[in-house]
Amino acid sequence: MRSAKTNALLLRTPEGIVFSLPLAGPVTRFLAWGVDMACIAGATDLVKQVLSVFHTGIATAAYVLVYFGISIGYGIASEWLWRGQTVGKRTLQLRVMDEQALKLEFSQIVVRNLLRVVDALPAFYLVGGVACLFTRRSQRLGDLAANTIVVRTPKPAQPDIAQLIGGKFNSLLEHRRLAARLRQRASPQAAAVALEALLRRDEFQPDARVELFAELAGYFRSLVEFPEEAVEQLSDEQYIRNAIEILYGAPKE
Repeated sequence: MRSAKTNALLLRTPEGIVFSLPLAGPVTRFLAWGVDMACIAGATDLVKQVLSVFHTGIATAAYVLVYFGISIGYGIASEWLWRGQTVGKRTLQLRVMDEQALKLEFSQIVVRNLLRVVDALPAFYLVGGVACLFTRRSQRLGDLAANTIVVRTPKPAQPDIAQLIGGKFNSLLEHRRLAARLRQRASPQAAAVALEALLRRDEFQPDARVELFAELAGYFRSLVEFPEEAVEQLSDEQYIRNAIEILYGAPKE
């Protein structure tokens, strides 16, 4: 859920613990769109040069079709492969998410990108910009139709891993390939939530603390299956602590 026009999406876990994600405003999104348009323009210019060797009428018709395909396909492909990001969004540290913070589905990406044609009317994303200003979660029409939001994902300050872990042995690091796979598969949002939970663990009620770390550990365990001997002695909180060292610590050679 989200408080009234605070530019933050508040997510409440079943244990009653609240995490906050900052929403992206229309100005930042417009700047990201500008970067993406530069990428699209560069790609279509190359295509135009190739088509220029053909008959003028055919080349013009083909260029229009190719431009539409690249402008729509660029957003769909990049947001799917980069889990909600394009070059522009990466540059401005933005990310598309499901508005309930669920896994972003391919159909949602397709819908929000197809409706860019409407949001871009009459020029410079005027319709989309006005929609962002007047919707509670700064959503353009494509976001409303796809049930998506755009959040800011600034890089968190690098935690003092040595102090956070306390120099304790990490059995997961003994399996370097699996640790690298976990680092690859874990989403930035999940890693940030796990880190915040670990940093704030002393603020939680005992029952809520146990349930929260059980839920987080279940998620990370589902990403990579470590050998039984590496995890059998770990509590859920210890598992998250070890996962955080993998995700935020320097990769071991």
